[in-house]
Amino acid sequence: MQSRVPQSCLLCGTGVRGALLCAGCAGDLPQLPEMRCPQCALPTPDGGLCGNCLKRPPHFDRTRAAFRYGFPLDALVQAYKYRHRLELADLFAHALAGELVGKVLPVNAFAGPPLKRVGPNGGAVDLILCMPLHPDRLAERGYNQATEIARRLARHLQQPWAAEACRRIRATPPQAGLGLKARRSNLRGAFVCDADLSGMRVALVDDVMTSGSSLNELARVVKKAGAVEVEAWVVARTL
Repeated sequence: MQSRVPQSCLLCGTGVRGALLCAGCAGDLPQLPEMRCPQCALPTPDGGLCGNCLKRPPHFDRTRAAFRYGFPLDALVQAYKYRHRLELADLFAHALAGELVGKVLPVNAFAGPPLKRVGPNGGAVDLILCMPLHPDRLAERGYNQATEIARRLARHLQQPWAAEACRRIRATPPQAGLGLKARRSNLRGAFVCDADLSGMRVALVDDVMTSGSSLNELARVVKKAGAVEVEAWVVARTL
């Protein structure tokens, strides 16, 4: 889907040229603490695995997030998901690409040059996938927010991606208000993967990770399809 370049900052309305945010608002986007669990991205005292991941490891092996979910980023995410501000997919993908390559990129930029990611294991993932929407939700919204970010991210990183390798086959009640155990059972059987991912290192792209239950279930399905390593790549992590 096409996006447009605004003439004013999406948050404060200040005039900008070729950018989505003014420098001030871009600097206000909430950052994650440097010391955080490498598997789920929640804060830890020393940057090691958190107690939850040690006790019950998720199916994804690593989480990379560009921001902490909070003000004023939450307003941008809501505008992107529910008010068709698709130009924000460019900002989100650019910021996430910066996190992945370990570079500080100007998040107020509308677009950036292609980047080549070198991961902690010395190589890139083999395939970028995105969190699927149920067909009813997709028809209602008109687009999959994770797909639009993944499309741009793959271009930035010069890596292959597949928009329809995974499908959501069961419509589930909203996760909001459910406990962790209820979230997990709510999602059981919601996803299928039609691709052969044997031996692949895969990244799953989504906009926000809250409890991680959706990404955990999708990672389980992707590993069942043969993936040997799964990373969760999200724009923001809720703490």
